[in-house]
Amino acid sequence: MSENENRESLNFIEQMIEEDLKSGKRDFIQTRFPPEPNGYLHIGHAKSIVLNFGLAEKYNGKCNLRFDDTNPEKESDEYVNAIIEDIKWLGYDFGEKALFTSDYFDTLYAYAIKLIENGKAYIDDQSAEEISAGKTNPTIPGIKSPFRERSVEENLDLFERMKNGEFDEGSRVLRAKVDMDSPNMHMRDPIIYRIKKAHHHRTGDKWSIYPNYDFAHGQSDSIEHVTYSLCTLEFRDHKPLYDWLIQEIDIFPSEQTEFARLNLSYTIVSKRKLLRLVEEGHVNGWDDPRMPTISGFRRRGYTPNSIKNFAHKVGVARRDGITDIALLEHSIREDLNKTANRVFGILDPLKLVITNWPEEKTEMMQAVNNPEDESAGKREMPFTRELYIERADFKEDPPSPRKWYRLGPDREVRLKYGYIVKCTGFKKAEDGTIEEIYCEYDPETRSGQDTSGKKVKGTLGWVSANHAVNAEVRMYDRLFKTENLNTIDDDFINHLNPDSLQINQKVLLEPSLKDAKAGDRFQFERQGYFIVDQDSTEDHLIFNRTVTLRDNWKK
Repeated sequence: MSENENRESLNFIEQMIEEDLKSGKRDFIQTRFPPEPNGYLHIGHAKSIVLNFGLAEKYNGKCNLRFDDTNPEKESDEYVNAIIEDIKWLGYDFGEKALFTSDYFDTLYAYAIKLIENGKAYIDDQSAEEISAGKTNPTIPGIKSPFRERSVEENLDLFERMKNGEFDEGSRVLRAKVDMDSPNMHMRDPIIYRIKKAHHHRTGDKWSIYPNYDFAHGQSDSIEHVTYSLCTLEFRDHKPLYDWLIQEIDIFPSEQTEFARLNLSYTIVSKRKLLRLVEEGHVNGWDDPRMPTISGFRRRGYTPNSIKNFAHKVGVARRDGITDIALLEHSIREDLNKTANRVFGILDPLKLVITNWPEEKTEMMQAVNNPEDESAGKREMPFTRELYIERADFKEDPPSPRKWYRLGPDREVRLKYGYIVKCTGFKKAEDGTIEEIYCEYDPETRSGQDTSGKKVKGTLGWVSANHAVNAEVRMYDRLFKTENLNTIDDDFINHLNPDSLQINQKVLLEPSLKDAKAGDRFQFERQGYFIVDQDSTEDHLIFNRTVTLRDNWKK
């Protein structure tokens, strides 16, 4: 591959890194993934995780996991532990331990002192409303605070007393003295410290003041010698402040670069909205398999490989867009098609009786576990007089007889891995539904040993009535029915899909599944991909549908 071809195959961030390494601007690569511990990670975070950790792996660098824990009222150890579990599940290594912005609170406080001493920060006694009004709008100059020219000595004294908890929340803030005339609103003397008398999940009650994101973020990057601070596009206007603070404090120059966030169709990726779904009971927790959280996808049956492959397919862009969720679903189908063993699961059972089969006879059939993987081998399936097939595989009156390749009166099909059978009759219940169907089998048509010369177009799945395993199946679908939730004007709750979960407790499975364990994945032939849920017990198997075999949402 030529140098030009290699460059074209790289995304713009990789191009920047390679140029920096080639020019000598950088001699090592340090990235970071900086989640706030105020919720569970979602699929949008997965894109950032794959990007940051992936770049570190590619260029023999390092990626830190650093929790941005500067808002104690919304943070908890539950979220910290869940995030660590998600990143480890995805297969990434963040070193000996996770890092926290709270590790640097003393250093950040010292940086704030330096700004005050240099005349670059001041204590403002105005209310939040007054500060906001003073910033006016980008087209006219801002109104300078009456406290902007406080002396260094007074600012140092007030800041110390803020730290000691002498003042009420909201009574004072520390603002950077930047430029009240800047068209960039983030540069109009931003608040960098505020009073919060809240218990912190790591530092306890030590601090009564906490740094704002714009102050803590860049400085923490600098403390860790992060060479590339990768952010989504909404932080583009924050970059001048990021650079200003690094320059004024005179610390390691981390470089912020922005990329497009992941917006997914039929999906919400706002932690605030996801928290509302949990708190209002629209879902059963953060790891509900309908949730777009990494833990939700894990419980639904997605694999780390499928999520990584999806992130690579989406790529890294400079412009926001919306990605079709079908691409994510394609990624898990593609992965499970290679790795998931095939089994028979009958979701809506209809009894089939082979009238010319001896009542006590059981014949073991050889079934292929995975046609995509010869090493997966074969399994035995008991074939008996009474079987169950899918109710939808029988029609008394097929709508298009020439195109109906399943069972019906006087029609023949092959029972996969078994025999060809012909329907000779059926019995109805009082309400008119089909209760049983009756067939005769051709003993010359055993699968793999067929000497009959018969050709049939239909092949059906089945399980032995005497050996079937009862199970509950949770049929999960997309949580929302609206494609682009970013454009709606009403409450997003109004767009929930009422059919996102349907529970079927009458499923019959082949006996090979009786010892299936939580986390085991399978393809139910002709039905979809399923995983054994963590709620399963020895006496009660529960399967979650990961995804259908095909995209049922195509218009």
